[in-house]
Amino acid sequence: MTESKYLTAISAFTYFGPLRVRLIYSYFGTAEKAWKSSPGSFIDIGLPEKKVEEFVSFRKSFNIKSYFEKLSKLNIKVTTFLDKDFPEALKNLDNAPAVLYYKGSLKGLKAGSVAIVGTRKMTPYGREVTEKFSRELAGFGVTIISGLARGVDTAAHKACLSARGLTVAILGNGLDSVYPPENRDLAEEIVKKGGAVISEYPPGHPALPSNFALRNRIISGLSGCVLVIEGAEKSGTLLTASHAAQQGKTVLAVPGQITSPLSGAPLYLLKNGAKMATEVQDVLEEFGIDFSVVGEMGKR
Repeated sequence: MTESKYLTAISAFTYFGPLRVRLIYSYFGTAEKAWKSSPGSFIDIGLPEKKVEEFVSFRKSFNIKSYFEKLSKLNIKVTTFLDKDFPEALKNLDNAPAVLYYKGSLKGLKAGSVAIVGTRKMTPYGREVTEKFSRELAGFGVTIISGLARGVDTAAHKACLSARGLTVAILGNGLDSVYPPENRDLAEEIVKKGGAVISEYPPGHPALPSNFALRNRIISGLSGCVLVIEGAEKSGTLLTASHAAQQGKTVLAVPGQITSPLSGAPLYLLKNGAKMATEVQDVLEEFGIDFSVVGEMGKR
């Protein structure tokens, strides 16, 4: 049994969360030692007694070998911060996930990547702009990262695939299901076409509202920059932009009609220092790609 598997087992007790998992690992020195330690040892590091009791009960019923056999049957792979294939961009992230479950390939995360995010209730303008940027960026070999949600996320993933690009979806639930359910086929296509579907949550974990705010830090963390298309001024879209800014990433925003409520997020960002994006070259500049050398490819 590897250290990575013990760490995955500890993380599967979702109360701990990534910060507590790292604290536990740091305190005990190895994941195996932590997994096998007495309840009193966990109380010594400040964990509530009731939660320690729950963990002990969880540990007794959790068979690590069977768990990984189940993951294999579901075609779910696992990487932890102890592993070489864990995304480099996440290793020094505040509140970085300790464990990532994924289907597909992580190869797209090694190249340039852009997060395209926005509202679930996009306008026809939002759809047109999302498809334009996603398709053209994919044509330049840029990986498109989004959250598989309805609206802008879905349009970004689909446009990227139509351009034969790589796209990565970050989910807010376990990978044994897809949320929203109507995107199940899209998730399968992403994997089939060389991309990945990723989650920090173990199989069986539901799509709780709080999960989506947390997963936004992974979307921005894996991306070279974040492009905001449409969104209300008070929305999850701004959370992703906020994570990006805290991580030192460039936030770009596409301006919309000043009378549209869904222009609230991009216009707010533009007033507060975001870079305006009106063409794909504005995004490519973040990766040092010379638009003029490549020619007309990005305009197709």
